[in-house]
Amino acid sequence: MVQAHQAVQAMGGAGFLNDAPVGRIFRDAKLMEIGAGTSEIRRMLIGRELMGAMG
Repeated sequence: MVQAHQAVQAMGGAGFLNDAPVGRIFRDAKLMEIGAGTSEIRRMLIGRELMGAMG
């Protein structure tokens, strides 16, 4: 996500155009981030799995 954001920033307004591959990659990366849940939720789920594995 960080690299996609930096690429859009480097391209300026052109990075947000639908024609620009960078814009599409940025939007796809953001959707994947949202679809996977927030980082806090992911940490909580990982912690829960680890605690369950320990007994």
